Amino acid sequence: MSEADYLKRLGATEVIDRAELTGQVRPLGRERWAGGIDSVGSTTLANVLSMTRYGGAVAACGLAGGLDLPTSVAPFILRAVSLLGIDSVMCPQSVRREAWKRLASDLDRGKLQAMTREISLVEVLDAGRSIVEGQVRGRIVVKIG
Repeated sequence: MSEADYLKRLGATEVIDRAELTGQVRPLGRERWAGGIDSVGSTTLANVLSMTRYGGAVAACGLAGGLDLPTSVAPFILRAVSLLGIDSVMCPQSVRREAWKRLASDLDRGKLQAMTREISLVEVLDAGRSIVEGQVRGRIVVKIG
């Protein structure tokens, strides 16, 4: 995997091939993790749920892979897995402030800097194409003005 070293520098202890999460969904997969955060949705979220251990929880915070959820109720009933929706639009200001406070104190700024690239507004269309083509890792910040 071409990104394994990059991800390990950011703190990952293990890197799995994305094909393990994008392949055909089984109602229950081998239990691999206690919980997860999914920013893709669709098949990826279904696979993460199917591989979550008994009593685990998965937070869903993105829909880049699609709005569908091609899974069964097996992880929820047989393993007591919880699916938690993360909303950034209607979230109360008090919760937002607490989250930003935690990010300010807990986030390793050096690692954040290593995964962030700044571009100008003129570069946005090219950056968008690169994102769609899967050629971007980390975050891009658009500097206006």
